[in-house]
Amino acid sequence: MISVEHVRTMARYNEWQNRSIYGAAAALPDAERRRDRGAFFGSIHGTLSHLLWGDRMWMSRFLGNERREATIKESASLFPDWDVLGRERVAFDQSLIAWADALDPAWLYGNLVWFSGASQARREKPLWFLVTHFFNHQTHHRGQVHAMLTQAGAKPDDTDLMLLKM
Repeated sequence: MISVEHVRTMARYNEWQNRSIYGAAAALPDAERRRDRGAFFGSIHGTLSHLLWGDRMWMSRFLGNERREATIKESASLFPDWDVLGRERVAFDQSLIAWADALDPAWLYGNLVWFSGASQARREKPLWFLVTHFFNHQTHHRGQVHAMLTQAGAKPDDTDLMLLKM
């Protein structure tokens, strides 16, 4: 079980890390951001597009208004314009912090039932578990992007949670 304090901390960690990753990526030429580097979603840009898609998908489920704007396969190309992707990321991160700040601790004890496009099956899991997955998914893909940025010569900030200014 996780606490609302954990959710709030992770929402702020997410925003801090995204500022770092996007700042480092913005310093690269667009062709370098789009170069296929062998990651699951190909490029830095594609992975960041997928990550925003995934974040929005999970948040829509948490809020009870699930929407499908693309499939997983389409997620890497959902935001083809770098500037739009960056603006959407900033806006989402602010809404995520606001959601976390307003989160009722009792909500974490509930379950979520949804249809998984990835597994093509109905799923049901505890909300606290899915929120943990949500933040873990972010960290996983940001780690991939951090490695790709480093390979491209960019210098994103450290990723250690303990360095988050609280």
